Amino acid sequence: MSLLELTGVAIDRGGRRVVDDVTFSAEAGTITALMGPSGTGKTTILRAIARLERIESGRIHTEGRVGFVFQFHHLFAHMTALHNVWLAPVHVLGEARAAAEGRGRGLLDALGVGHRADAFPHELSGGEAQRVAIARALAVDPSLLLMDEPTASLDPARRGELASTLRALATRGRAILVATHDTDFAHACADRVLVLDGGRVVSEGAPGKVS
Repeated sequence: MSLLELTGVAIDRGGRRVVDDVTFSAEAGTITALMGPSGTGKTTILRAIARLERIESGRIHTEGRVGFVFQFHHLFAHMTALHNVWLAPVHVLGEARAAAEGRGRGLLDALGVGHRADAFPHELSGGEAQRVAIARALAVDPSLLLMDEPTASLDPARRGELASTLRALATRGRAILVATHDTDFAHACADRVLVLDGGRVVSEGAPGKVS
């Protein structure tokens, strides 16, 4: 089942076309990696899917909710890790706080940072902050999870752990779309790779079979 479809998407910024005629889809249970050097449109595409960027033409269709894990996490500095996780379910989805908090603890536990539930963002390591950010995105039970340069603050060991975490999340029926320039990470977790250059998809296929 396709949870994401982009058809002929074009995006302009500052009078310049930064995404040009991009078409692809993402299926439930799969991980797709958007690759290419900085400035090729990877993050812009993620932001457009999340409705944070206006498109000039084309179509973006998503099924269900969308979760976004930003490159620099963007956790609320004055809130604990747990508060960051239950905030949206309560204030956006109208869930009861007790239920949302309980589910938030479960997500933090599942991601290996349950012991950091009461820590503030400045007290977390880069890897811990990222896992809290993933838990926050998952708290709204998204069908589609978007991740922007998720390995930027991680050492090699943590990158391997993240790849395993994403594989586990995908097997639960989500589609995951990752923007990354980390080739090893993409090969470790992705089912399919799309290579961007100049805002266009120039090649796509299985990891290790595209350039």
